[in-house]
Amino acid sequence: MFKEAIYHRPKDNFAYAYDEKTLHIRLRTKKDDVEAVHLLYADPYEWKDGVWQLNRAPMVKSGFDDLFDYWFIEVIPPYRRLRYGFELTSGNEKIVYTEKGFYHEAPTDDTAYYFCFPFLNKIDVFHAPEWVKDTVWYQIFPERFANGNPAIDPEGTLPWASEDPTPTSFFGGDLEGIIQHLDYLVDLGVNGIYLTPIFHAPSNHKYDTTNYFEIDPHFGDKQTFKKLVDLCHEKGIRVMLDAVFNHCGYYFAPFQDVLKNGEASKYKDWFHIHEFPLQTTPRPNYDAFAFVAQMPKLNTENPEVKKYLLDVAAYWIQEFDIDGWRLDVANEIDHQFWREFRQVVKSMKPDVYILGEIWHDAMPWLRGDQFDAVMNYPFTNGAIRFFAKNEIGAKQFANIITNVLHSYPENVNEVAFHLLGSHDTPRILTVCDNDVRKVKLLFLFQLSFTGSPCIYYGDEIGMTGGQDPGCRKCMVWEEEKQNRDILEHVKKLIALRKAHPAFRRGKITFMDASDESNHLIYTKTYLDETILVMINNSSKEIDITVPLSLKGKWLVNLWTNEQFAAEAETLRAAIPPYSFLLYQIKNW
Repeated sequence: MFKEAIYHRPKDNFAYAYDEKTLHIRLRTKKDDVEAVHLLYADPYEWKDGVWQLNRAPMVKSGFDDLFDYWFIEVIPPYRRLRYGFELTSGNEKIVYTEKGFYHEAPTDDTAYYFCFPFLNKIDVFHAPEWVKDTVWYQIFPERFANGNPAIDPEGTLPWASEDPTPTSFFGGDLEGIIQHLDYLVDLGVNGIYLTPIFHAPSNHKYDTTNYFEIDPHFGDKQTFKKLVDLCHEKGIRVMLDAVFNHCGYYFAPFQDVLKNGEASKYKDWFHIHEFPLQTTPRPNYDAFAFVAQMPKLNTENPEVKKYLLDVAAYWIQEFDIDGWRLDVANEIDHQFWREFRQVVKSMKPDVYILGEIWHDAMPWLRGDQFDAVMNYPFTNGAIRFFAKNEIGAKQFANIITNVLHSYPENVNEVAFHLLGSHDTPRILTVCDNDVRKVKLLFLFQLSFTGSPCIYYGDEIGMTGGQDPGCRKCMVWEEEKQNRDILEHVKKLIALRKAHPAFRRGKITFMDASDESNHLIYTKTYLDETILVMINNSSKEIDITVPLSLKGKWLVNLWTNEQFAAEAETLRAAIPPYSFLLYQIKNW
């Protein structure tokens, strides 16, 4: 066995408390190198006649990627503490892997050899809002969704959708426009709205905040926002706001004070200033988001800044009963700030959703003391590369998704935020080279995946556009200009997600992935329900054999409602190009 590839550590995604009684334990080995793994475990104080009483239980292979196999077991320690190791077998070779290294036989004279989970403390269990698992989000860029009150349009507002957007153009989208189209969102089936920033700011995107306690007047006022939240709640829709706490806008009053008074400003320590006087070119002599001088970075370690921002977080929950905070550029803010942020918002509303914008491995933020979830861009990139761009084959895609799932604990994956596009990325129909079939497959995979999916406004009706600002066009409300085929497809998938717990909450298992035919087969299982998904991501019709024993099962086509009994051991199916089959598997 290739010992260098064998890896475990008793924390994070490799060993964690799934709930108040249950431990999940994972092991990594070289791909196709190990035939079987058993967990060796016991309470550290279970001794008899001077011998530690080890238990032995088989682990299951939970998945694999390009390089590694992953093994999994669920354990309920009777006294909530555990010492453990691993017995690995390959042919005639057997080794025992512990924290102290490798052995031919399992040591029983001392527990110190073994990995340690000291105690399963209830307060350490990762807890995220239960409702998120059943939520389909809809991201709205308020300036481009709908103009419901032209009286508050900014100067120079263009007629709705009269031309393509520029980085500085305004079309008059506002909160009242969202209110007027809530029935559309209800009909679509979404039950969560994620609004990009709505606070006072000079730009159309509002990521350059000047006052965190005020609604931008071109979007409306607090009364209108309160009305929006209340109406959403009446219709079963949650509301999540976007918090830009990493940086402020150039015209944020404390920063203007520093510009005016320099080193004598009482706000000078609110920012990371290298020297005085402040300069914006060629690069700012103060820390800023991506060297953008108009977005100076806030010093969240400063007690006054921290209090100001935490008061902001509390205010919008207390006064308007929002349901979530999406945190912009969250990875550039210190962890201690986020720990205190969580304590503040959860003390006010325990089931508020905390979502961080992090594009890379986010395990340090997902240990239960900071965020509930992050925006799952590795999922996004894998899906786009496979379904939209055909850059990778089915095997590599399955490996990527398996790697994503094994990068985090299972209870973290259950509330992860999955997106296909956003205000920062090209429209998915554009990325798919206007092939509607590919868009449908993207939505199928996203909406059948475990976690909390998010639809970017207009993607469900086939809007197009390249990189920002092209992806921020005005929402198309004329039905004759909408792609109703995509819309009905998305509505049906959301309905299936609501009707079938396995579709939204189920554990995903890849049954087959072929690079030759570029097909993908996976199951979603939750409690006693199993759903089978077969996808042909190629330009040719293919015949697929499902590597699953189905004899004696009843299959229900969830797309057509046709039903039949599987009399043969396996199922063969012909699937047209860029299409799919979707079955619920039942016992006779």
